[in-house]
Amino acid sequence: MNEEVNSEKGTTIKGYNVHKTNENENNEVLYEASFEVPPEFGEVGAVLVENEQHEELFLKSIVIDGFHNNNGSLNFTCDSWIQPKNDKASNKRVFFSNKSYLPSETPKGLRKLREEELEELRGNGEGERKSTDRIYDYDVYNDLGDPDLSIQLKRPVLGGSKHYPYPRRCRTGRTHSNKDPLSEKKSGSFYVPRDEEFGERKQKQFTESILTSGVSAVLKSLDAIFTNLNIGFPSFEDIDSLYKEGYELPPLHATALNIIQKAIPTFFKSANHTDNLLNFDAPQPFKRDKFFWLSDEEFARETLAGVNPYSIQLIKEWPLRSKLDPKVYGPPESAITSEVIESQINGTVEQEISEKKLFMLDYHDLLLPYVSKVREIEGTTLYGSRTIFSLTSKGTLKPLAIELTRPQINNNGQWKRVYTPSSSSSSSSTELWLWRLAKAHVLAHDSGIHELVSHWLRTHASVEPYVIATKRQLSAMHPIYRLLHPHLRYTLEINALARQVLISAAGIIELSFSPQRYSMELSSSAYDQLWRFDLQALPNDLIHRGMAVEDPNAAHGLKLTIEDYPFANDGLLIWDSLKEWITDYVNHYYPNPSTIESDEELQSWWNEIITIGHGDKSSEPWWPNLKTQKDLIHIITTISWVASAHHASVNFAQYMYGGYFPNRPAIARIKMPDEDPSLEEWENFMTNPDQTLLECFPSQIQALLVMVILNLLSDHSPDEEYIGQFMEPSWGEDPIIKSSFERFNKRLKEIEGIIDSRNGNIHLNNRHGAGLVPYELLKPFSGPGLTGKGVPYSISI
Repeated sequence: MNEEVNSEKGTTIKGYNVHKTNENENNEVLYEASFEVPPEFGEVGAVLVENEQHEELFLKSIVIDGFHNNNGSLNFTCDSWIQPKNDKASNKRVFFSNKSYLPSETPKGLRKLREEELEELRGNGEGERKSTDRIYDYDVYNDLGDPDLSIQLKRPVLGGSKHYPYPRRCRTGRTHSNKDPLSEKKSGSFYVPRDEEFGERKQKQFTESILTSGVSAVLKSLDAIFTNLNIGFPSFEDIDSLYKEGYELPPLHATALNIIQKAIPTFFKSANHTDNLLNFDAPQPFKRDKFFWLSDEEFARETLAGVNPYSIQLIKEWPLRSKLDPKVYGPPESAITSEVIESQINGTVEQEISEKKLFMLDYHDLLLPYVSKVREIEGTTLYGSRTIFSLTSKGTLKPLAIELTRPQINNNGQWKRVYTPSSSSSSSSTELWLWRLAKAHVLAHDSGIHELVSHWLRTHASVEPYVIATKRQLSAMHPIYRLLHPHLRYTLEINALARQVLISAAGIIELSFSPQRYSMELSSSAYDQLWRFDLQALPNDLIHRGMAVEDPNAAHGLKLTIEDYPFANDGLLIWDSLKEWITDYVNHYYPNPSTIESDEELQSWWNEIITIGHGDKSSEPWWPNLKTQKDLIHIITTISWVASAHHASVNFAQYMYGGYFPNRPAIARIKMPDEDPSLEEWENFMTNPDQTLLECFPSQIQALLVMVILNLLSDHSPDEEYIGQFMEPSWGEDPIIKSSFERFNKRLKEIEGIIDSRNGNIHLNNRHGAGLVPYELLKPFSGPGLTGKGVPYSISI
């Protein structure tokens, strides 16, 4: 049954004669219903729909034909599941026309419907959510552990406390654990509002993947494969053979093999009981140069053009000092002295700093509080670390020193060492191997910070409250809702899957990355110490890290500290394009500041993000005001950037750079051989240093799990929606917005060409050279698969 709603009077006209007229090759069914609209009815503003079938249906759109205006038709974009009428929770669903209205401009006949729809989406905060619900509410991260299964799987609640601050997630309302009343019980599925679930094509990508088959089932089967889960690869030849011959699983029971084949089908050539060969594609860098991972130049280059370009920062002060309590962690002074640096540069440290030529990866203070706890776990270790780089005349970075620190633990005092590259003729083979091992530790640190902070925290976790607030506070007819809508697609669903198998207790992150069971505590510490909304904007982030300064005469208004910084150069093109499009859009709907301040829905949306979604940081002074068009443009551009280009830059090259795991080991399993070694440990290192490095690298099961997951996460779905590629229906119905979007689309196509040109420039050594993979992560468009490029609107993987 359909009812047309008059936008001015709120009167309705009913139509019951809904009948099927056509079905296309995509299984999309066309229904028709007849209405007789009298001339005096006025403008139609909404349609009420009731599903009289016995099953839910997905309503894509409604088109009402026969009008003398609107080119003869009126469009309603629905894209929503409608539950059957016999469902007690089912009500008539309202869908508004594609014409956008600010709250104050809403026609009288639609105001009540607008308010009632938002009230329904907010729910009452009670009860356990059903899979058919459309309710959006907040909760803390109290579902990462599983204490009822084992008290060893108990994990702290993240969010809602000063000890573990964190963004909020979507509330599920499950009953609480018997063993830990603060935690929710685990269940087979994690609720997300019905309309947030994957579409059919996206769902197919995940139906038979490790993300939905259940990690526990896979790991039980892997127990049959590995008699010792800590066993490493015997040689580098065995690692290289993964990409040639594949990995031959030992003879398995048919049931165990079947579980693994169903979990990761794309890694088997055939799904039969005799196919026990895992196949891995060689990542592009390895194909171009099989020794790329050994290169110090590549190690440095990936801080600017790799999968984690958000950590490198300018050194502004010297000497380096820790800010941690020396009574707990030991002396704060860094062991990296001026003499260490000056032995490798022309000039003094002070000159290098004044000329902005010294840079650093600083994971010292963030990791050091976890070192003693992580070291209690068998089969792993941890340090606090600093890595120093200098800027060369070629515009590239050169590593100068790595400092690894162990805090004072029990009766053992603080231990710290500095390692330098063995580039001089006086360097020994021992120093060479110690440097390689130190790099392996730093890369494991960078892998963990990338996954838990640059990727999960700064995109997935931080954006979830934006999704929830947008659905709860902005009506579907609000212009800002329609601007943000494509940036919110699938994020709640992919985050729920992550809580199930990636970031959960004994999940893939805990099994395979350095902080292990303390991974999410570390993510909470990073949120507490590092996360600020204003620094999520690309220009502000670059300035904060010392990687740029404001310069009104420079492109984008910024002068980069390192001119050839591929992520920043390409990212600023995307940032400016997003900002220009959003500026046009906002100024069209908000002609003056008073329209911003008087928009009750908009103000409630921003207030809810600050006070609830990111409530643990609500008192911070850096939250932007929302009073002017400029304020709103900055806020929306920041959210859009994080959901699109920030996420793309840290996600879609994960397999490219981590698929050959010696290049980015996810974990370092043994301490440095010169840290309080026994005679036997030192002799083993001196006799067989490459074996020591192999023992430091991930175990076979850790490496295989990470390779599989990084492959899945780097993959573009066939139904991916890229920024600026297709126009939202509501945008196309306003000529001014339509024209602005077309300019946005044209600019993004131009950016594709600019990036290609940059990758072909022989003077840009961080993106062009023998064996180097071109930097394409921020090329806006892509096809499906492992392409290493493409910027989707939203966090959908």
